Amino acid sequence: MDKKNIVFSFLGNVLDQRGKGKKRWTRWRPTIDICNHPEWPIYRLELIYHTQDRKLLEEIILDIKTIAPDTQVNPIPVQIQDPWDFEEVYTCLLDIAKNYTFNNEQKNYYLNITTGTHVMQICWFLLAESRFYPARLLQSSPPARPSASPENFAAEPIANPPLCPSGQINIIDLNLNRYDQILTRFQQYATQATELLKSGIATKNRHYNQLISEIEQVASRSHAPILLCGPTGAGKSFLARQIYRLKLNQHQITGQFVEINCATLSSDNAMSTLFGHIKGAYTGASLSRNGLLRQADNGVLFLDEIGELGLDEQAILLKAIEEKQFYPLGADKLVSSNFQLIAGTNKDLKQAIIRGTFREDLYARINLWSYQLPGLAERKEDIEPNIDFELARFAQEYGTMPRFNQQSRDRYIQFATSAMAIWPGNFRELTASITRMATLSIQGNITQEQVENEIRRLQIHWQQVTLSDALIPAEIDEFDRYQLEKVIEVCRKSRTLSEAGRYLFAVSRAQKQRANDADRLKKYLAKFDLSWEQIKDSISKGN
Repeated sequence: MDKKNIVFSFLGNVLDQRGKGKKRWTRWRPTIDICNHPEWPIYRLELIYHTQDRKLLEEIILDIKTIAPDTQVNPIPVQIQDPWDFEEVYTCLLDIAKNYTFNNEQKNYYLNITTGTHVMQICWFLLAESRFYPARLLQSSPPARPSASPENFAAEPIANPPLCPSGQINIIDLNLNRYDQILTRFQQYATQATELLKSGIATKNRHYNQLISEIEQVASRSHAPILLCGPTGAGKSFLARQIYRLKLNQHQITGQFVEINCATLSSDNAMSTLFGHIKGAYTGASLSRNGLLRQADNGVLFLDEIGELGLDEQAILLKAIEEKQFYPLGADKLVSSNFQLIAGTNKDLKQAIIRGTFREDLYARINLWSYQLPGLAERKEDIEPNIDFELARFAQEYGTMPRFNQQSRDRYIQFATSAMAIWPGNFRELTASITRMATLSIQGNITQEQVENEIRRLQIHWQQVTLSDALIPAEIDEFDRYQLEKVIEVCRKSRTLSEAGRYLFAVSRAQKQRANDADRLKKYLAKFDLSWEQIKDSISKGN
């Protein structure tokens, strides 16, 4: 079956309204011309027009019906204030693409660069090259001689389709290598325009949508701390940034978004990093430091993995939240910072209170608005819109819009939403998966073969994660968890206990008179009630 031709085009408010009455049929009009080629029929014309050109639009539609009755015309109104403003035109055309459903398997798409300003033509080029419009460029030109003259229409009314001038149509199939220089010239503008278009994800999960609805109300009406709970990769950091943007747009705050993962803070620098210090507060403190709390003044402070903070830091943080004042390290004078706190955690802070590693009074203060974010496995209906979001984010960063074909998209979504897909890394893992396929795609096309390769990669990784989770104790510090996961990984790949020990103790063994690597590794595993035999046995069971 032949593919149908779909053309996107601007209504030309100069060339398309040349001539009045019957005389208009003697003039070359580009929008009429591209519809006047029976050998190359247009199934549908997506005709973009300025709202003030409505009368001209109606006349052109009637004339198209006269010469090409089978061509559908779909008017798309726009309000471009300045057709020479690159950002405005690019944004307008990209919005149309985002809301349009392309079907490359049954349709051929074209962008008519004959009409419109030079800026509009450049934008068409960039959008086709970056695959936001999976289309080729089309340009028409007037005939060498008019095929009709005014005398043809002197007396009789037009009963049959008129003999209007028919020009030539040229199809420009972009060769990416040839246009690199032009693309580079305008890349800065394209990046800026794409950045403006970044939007949220259209989620479908009912529970999550209700949760977000309440968070929006709280963020709009309250300055109290917000606690975001959920597994690693569930989107706590992303949601914190969205809350910040919401408050910034509502003019509630004027400051920065300041973010820190508390798991990265060591006991030696946590105080200084968060609360700052004065000159001479400790050896090596040659300059004063403001700290993150003061940096977040009149803004939002996001403390991810707040459960990793030490008890001393927790005590000062509680005072800073309640009184908006605190002492920098080594100072005897209070400083002020009016920040809003958003905290994130993947731990059960109630259990941390029982163990004595988290202050109950701080928990009571930050638990006023507490939200449990579901993992990706609990929101599988949101996988498909997240795929589109990640593709758009990839396009924003790399300037090329990758796309699945229908078969490859269906296959990936079928797997991603199946019971086999456990997504232990949640949305962060989905991001990595889409990024891999997009990076390896050829000219922006993600094939079914690439999808199958990615599925195998995920299955192998998840099998390893599942085996590790079965071996690692539930109650274990994150520091020990990361270390133990690496040790188990090395043990799986090694043939013997001694071989694994030699790899793991390669540096320290050289400093010992007697290097008993196997015994050292055996004792390390025993600390977690594990043995070499258990690890090897788990592999055979997993397979």
